[in-house]
Amino acid sequence: MDYRPLGRTGVNVSQLCLGAMMLGAFGNTDHEDSVKIIHRALDAGINFVDTADFYSAGESEVIVGKALAGGRRDNVVLATKAGLPFGEDVNQRGTSRRWLTEAVEGSLRRLGTDRIDLFQVHRLDPAVDIDETLGVLSDLVHAGKIRMFGASTVPASGIVEAQWTADRRGRERFRTEQPPYNLLTRSIEYDVLPTCERHGMGVLTYSPLAGGWLTGAYRKGREVAGPGSEVRRSRFAALYDANSAANAAKLEAADALAALADESGLTLIQLALAFATRHPAVTSAIVGPRTMDHLDSYLTATDVHLTDDVLNRIDEIVPPGHTVNVTDNMWNSATTALEPRARRR
Repeated sequence: MDYRPLGRTGVNVSQLCLGAMMLGAFGNTDHEDSVKIIHRALDAGINFVDTADFYSAGESEVIVGKALAGGRRDNVVLATKAGLPFGEDVNQRGTSRRWLTEAVEGSLRRLGTDRIDLFQVHRLDPAVDIDETLGVLSDLVHAGKIRMFGASTVPASGIVEAQWTADRRGRERFRTEQPPYNLLTRSIEYDVLPTCERHGMGVLTYSPLAGGWLTGAYRKGREVAGPGSEVRRSRFAALYDANSAANAAKLEAADALAALADESGLTLIQLALAFATRHPAVTSAIVGPRTMDHLDSYLTATDVHLTDDVLNRIDEIVPPGHTVNVTDNMWNSATTALEPRARRR
């Protein structure tokens, strides 16, 4: 396992980060089995675990807390997130001082810990002044509740604005960014990754297997079945619609990438994970196993090194900075700028 600096924080984390989204009602409902998966990841050298209050309505955090009990907590860089809707109450979401203060206390309780190493806002809230958000996060750092904080799926302009505000208002600053990134979703190469590099931020990318499209299961002539989790199938059905032109283009690219992996003596999972961790701005790629077999297949990628020839072939299939299906950039949940009301007078 390779360990890398998490930006300029002085913290070193594994090249793969264990994502716990699929542990709980979203995926694996067996707590005992989920704890075993986490322990297997830690035993394999992963020291970075990422979850969120949104995942299975807090159940994922409870499972992570169980797994880290009994002396394992101190050797883990523990990350969680808040900001997406947590309940029916209209104020149980967003990045206000009121909610983030409450959300941190809830996460600490569910995780069974007295501090969170990396607390992330799941999305920036356009209704909240960025100084308000940075102010409460800074206070949480000073109170010892969290060690550092970051954000997820923020455009480059938002990253720069947050850095500017922190500098001029005397706030702690975002130390990390968590964007989507994989062989089919490369838009962040254009501006987000260079921006993070300039500001010394760590980057933990999510969806390195493109929601299953890069597992090898999606090939021409096979049915596009969608994810194994019933919850994910119902929530993200459109991302697997076989009649979609955008998904047809993804299938074409995924098939070509699978053929390249075969030719290179690799599984497509190995190719995808090795690619996701190769960019110099990327610290760690988040893998979210639902089963032990999933985790074991991910761990085989840690020693894979892609040659320049293979990387050049990848660029021919999906050019740098290009996303095959623009929906996979998650801009719809990260910004209101593309909504009709924002584009029309």
